Amino acid sequence: MAKTKKVVQFDAADIKEELLKKYPPKVARKRAKQIMINEAQESETPPEILANVRTIPGIITMRGCTYAGCKGVILGPTRDLVNITHGPIGCGFYSWLTRRNQTEPGPDGDNYMPYCFSTDMQDQDIIFGGEKKLAAAIQEAYDLFHPKGIAIFATCPVGLIGDDVHAVAKKMKAKFGDCNVFGFSCEGYKGVSQSAGHHIANNQVFTHLIGENETPSEGEYKINLLGEYNIGGDGFEIDRIFKKCGITNIATFSGNSSYDQFASAQHADLSAVMCHRSINYVADMLETKYGIPWIKVNFIGAEATAKSLRKIAEYFGDKKLIDKVEAVIAEELVEVKTVIEDVRSRTEGKTAMMFVGGSRAHHYNELFVEMGMKTLSAGYEFGHRDDYEGRDVIPTLKVDADSRNIEEIEVVQDEKLYNPRKTPEEYKALEDAGFKFKHYEGMNPDMDKGSLIIDDLNQYEADKLVEILKPDLFCAGIKEKFSIQKLGIPMKQLHSYDSGGPYAGFKGAVNFYKEIDRLVNSKVWSYMKAPWQENPELTGTFVWE
Repeated sequence: MAKTKKVVQFDAADIKEELLKKYPPKVARKRAKQIMINEAQESETPPEILANVRTIPGIITMRGCTYAGCKGVILGPTRDLVNITHGPIGCGFYSWLTRRNQTEPGPDGDNYMPYCFSTDMQDQDIIFGGEKKLAAAIQEAYDLFHPKGIAIFATCPVGLIGDDVHAVAKKMKAKFGDCNVFGFSCEGYKGVSQSAGHHIANNQVFTHLIGENETPSEGEYKINLLGEYNIGGDGFEIDRIFKKCGITNIATFSGNSSYDQFASAQHADLSAVMCHRSINYVADMLETKYGIPWIKVNFIGAEATAKSLRKIAEYFGDKKLIDKVEAVIAEELVEVKTVIEDVRSRTEGKTAMMFVGGSRAHHYNELFVEMGMKTLSAGYEFGHRDDYEGRDVIPTLKVDADSRNIEEIEVVQDEKLYNPRKTPEEYKALEDAGFKFKHYEGMNPDMDKGSLIIDDLNQYEADKLVEILKPDLFCAGIKEKFSIQKLGIPMKQLHSYDSGGPYAGFKGAVNFYKEIDRLVNSKVWSYMKAPWQENPELTGTFVWE
């Protein structure tokens, strides 16, 4: 017999007030705009959320820096690019494999992801400049590996002293002749979060990689999968499903990716976007230059996976593909339904919170809905307003000083390669049938009315939310993991999955059901107490109290 379900009732306005009352008045006014009580489902003019703005100094944010978004997220999962961090070794730590991106070395066996490439700048390099040291590092990487491409990432000190990574890259590329060398001006301070690094990476990948391979790709129903980073093997599971359906994935940006995949992306007939925030720039540029339309998909959750496969099949409009997709869905859902029927008897009514990057806080809500769990509060680390409220708000967004730091590249139709994948009549027929191109509704409409949506959550607010709402599960990143666990709440790390995964696709959903069932129904958490909860040693007050 199932246990009594836990019902959580709270007044969102009171909780918001409680979160804000410790802040000085000026800080509270800004944070109030970043904490929204969701009304997206019923209100024609839902409240705006303040997003993509600087974290207030002194607040312990969950964000990463621009360099982390550029190197770590976008380029990090590419196995046969040598990624060199130009900067001190402290930054160089992130040039190693700090996320659990998995890969399958191709026929040539090249896989440079386990290596840490850094120029290891010292004091003398900061004083006298590090361009010669960078050139030597590029030469050494070329001599050792002879890769197809070498990418250089500028960190904060590099920008401050003025080293020109692009000039060095251009010089070395001309010297080698058979190796594409290019740089990224992704100094950590370049934007308010890692989101700026995604944008910078997208621009340079599009400029230096996409379109290099002019040989048409073979296969039917050719797509690009954008915004999937193969954390814990997610990309493997999605590719397994694609192959089973007969869908050809030309390029993944950038989980389990390769140089040749990027170089061939222009041959696809559709781009399917997973993480909207990290990769929507490339999707737009592919459409502008080559005529490849894009759609938003989600392969996190069994029902979401089925919906996304059907959407791809509907786009191509081939009955053979449509029938095959339906057969695959029916076959895969057999195991899913068996497991969820068992697990749901123990997870129904449980509560969760999610504060993750990109679109993950939105995507994983699908899995919790399938398990009968309620998401009390959610938010993004580096989201923009359109990630919350949908792309319809984009025309109203104002470009601020921080966004102007990011280079905007001009993309125009390619005179030879631009090729609309469908006629205007075919586009219109799909749209009239309810098919939506270049569309994302954002997270808010899928959240319960009255739930708390919080942008750029910080450590104090996380602890306070847990104290007030006592969720059964908290989902965030590695920085929050142990502090939350010490409060006696199970914490699932959804940035790199701890040691779990995959969680995408049908088999991934089964893995997730089982793991969350174990987490939220384990009694060990009720025995957890942090040392300071038993023996407080230090107390203090704020200066304004």
